[in-house]
Amino acid sequence: MSRVSIQSADFDLAAEVAALRAGDAGVGAVATFIGTVRDRNDGSAVSSMELEHYPGMTERAIEAMIDEAQQRFDIRAARVVHRIGVLRPGDQIVLVAVSSAHRGQAFQACEFLMDYLKTQAPFWKKETTPEGARWVDARVADDAALARWGIQANNA
Repeated sequence: MSRVSIQSADFDLAAEVAALRAGDAGVGAVATFIGTVRDRNDGSAVSSMELEHYPGMTERAIEAMIDEAQQRFDIRAARVVHRIGVLRPGDQIVLVAVSSAHRGQAFQACEFLMDYLKTQAPFWKKETTPEGARWVDARVADDAALARWGIQANNA
């Protein structure tokens, strides 16, 4: 199983977790995070979000994030699925799944990867609102979340 998938198709949490755990009896914990499209952002209704990326570059960047997580935490495996294309409110955008022998390391690595993805992954997001389309910038709170891991955001 690949550690990273960038795809337009939706993903199945149960299938992804089963694949992550397959054949590894040392797994004692799996932590997952699923991000979904909200129907509001910055005070405006959101009817859709379009995500774009650079094929190849995006996968390499996320692979490097997973390598960093494996150096920082005692994890057995990690999987990131990120969707692209036009998504609607309620649609799943991203899955981060991490397996470890113990829950603490799995939770920390999952949160670390998500904080990293929010600020460092090369995705571009455009929301459609009643006021028109607008590009979504990383938030100061996302940068602060990354900073607690000792990493300076380079998205300015």
